[in-house]
Amino acid sequence: MKFGTVAIIGRPNVGKSTLLNQLLKQKVAIVSDKPQTTRTRILGVVHAPGAQIALLDTPGLHKPQHLLNRRMVRTTVETLEEADILYVLMDTTSSPGPGDLLVIDHVKGAIRNRPRPVILVLNKVDLVNKLKLLPVMETYARLFAWTDVVPVSAETGDNVDRLLSVTVAHLPEGDAGYGEDTVTDQSMRTLAAEMIREKILLQTYEEVPYSVAVEIDAFVEEGKLARISATVLVERESHKAILIGKHGDRLKEVGTEARKELEQIFEMKVFLQLWVKVREAWREDERALTELGY
Repeated sequence: MKFGTVAIIGRPNVGKSTLLNQLLKQKVAIVSDKPQTTRTRILGVVHAPGAQIALLDTPGLHKPQHLLNRRMVRTTVETLEEADILYVLMDTTSSPGPGDLLVIDHVKGAIRNRPRPVILVLNKVDLVNKLKLLPVMETYARLFAWTDVVPVSAETGDNVDRLLSVTVAHLPEGDAGYGEDTVTDQSMRTLAAEMIREKILLQTYEEVPYSVAVEIDAFVEEGKLARISATVLVERESHKAILIGKHGDRLKEVGTEARKELEQIFEMKVFLQLWVKVREAWREDERALTELGY
């Protein structure tokens, strides 16, 4: 039996959470086109023949501006230090930029302390002409001595099976770390909060998505029904007005979309109530961040 942990790292918005969901063949991490969507470490367990892979999705590495972001970056760096294997996710549709070089610097520091396999995962190959892929791979090869290079499309699942087989080859021998039924460490409450936040990210723009947090006030299961009430925190009255929308339309849309997704994930009916509350500068508030699980 083989078992090991794999940290999925990269700059914001390269498709880390999409890759996690694709590898698991189910959704445990929220996805949006906004950078810094993932705020905490998310575990996903892949059960392969003779092997178990504990995948750790992480917040994107970036230069943090708020206490929240500093905690996010710290989470990623800690995960980077402890994982047995590193997936470094890069976007093939653009040349390596300062954000990618920052990620590689972090990786170099981590493996200097403890050498282990580092797999370059070149994402979004479905959007790139195959003739352009080779020069991109050569550019990245000059930046670091990768253990393996695997081009994939996290969106379509293209070549993801090869990534899994390459990973299994590098896993250390060991007993399974999780039970056969374990897929994620996300509780139903956490999943509910995150799915609500995902729908807000998809519906809002500018500063609003980054200033939003979701707190589950009540989660009650009654047979095949889950009653959930949640408070959406924002930092300003203007954000609150944008989120609620004209005649409450935007908040209603968020609630409907979140409820549909949660019913699919939980396989039960969901009754969802949402409120919006202003809590100024919560991203700089130690206590608020701890209460919110950041």
